[in-house]
Amino acid sequence: MAITDWPEDERPRERLLKRGAGALSDAELFAIFLRTGVAGRSAVDLARDLLAHFGGVRGLLNASRRDFTEAKGLGDAKFTQLQAVLELARRHFAEELAEGAVIDSPEATRRFLQAQLRDAAQEVFAVLFLDQRHRVLAFERLFFGTINQSAVHPREVVKAVLRHNAAAVILAHNHPSGVAEPSTADREITLRLRDALNLIDVRLLDHMIVGDRCTSMAELGMI
Repeated sequence: MAITDWPEDERPRERLLKRGAGALSDAELFAIFLRTGVAGRSAVDLARDLLAHFGGVRGLLNASRRDFTEAKGLGDAKFTQLQAVLELARRHFAEELAEGAVIDSPEATRRFLQAQLRDAAQEVFAVLFLDQRHRVLAFERLFFGTINQSAVHPREVVKAVLRHNAAAVILAHNHPSGVAEPSTADREITLRLRDALNLIDVRLLDHMIVGDRCTSMAELGMI
């Protein structure tokens, strides 16, 4: 049965308009993006098939052009549309923490960091530089690859802090596995950087671990 033949209060578009996007399942949301299904499969059925094929939302959104366009019901047009939507989302979250914005919402910080780091193919260590009033001065990616004590150099972090004339910082790095639990190495790096920053009277406000969710080491009492 085509979606247009469903009862009105069960159709994804109508439910979104009445109840908001948060009320819809992953398959229903992606069905709205697809707009149409294929022979014998509604857009929702196709969306379920694709989510199962790619292992969920993240796998689908991160699929390469080749893998995406080879899937039934997809193609270059859908791929370009999806990439445009993803980039708009990244820019939206970036504007929330644009230069001069005040860090007063942990959730806005989480959304920004997840948009910037979650889908990186390798580990990335970044710093959000803030002034005395916790206004954003800059966001900079400093280290790439396996993030451990030998890869993250306190001297380079301190140099970047002085270059931006920051009074406080929020550290962040991603776990490409999606697991956002701080490792022993994460804790050791954080303490080393905290001690180095204390020497120049700069506050370390937090170290965020970005995966499928965003974990605050400050909230866990690790700073």
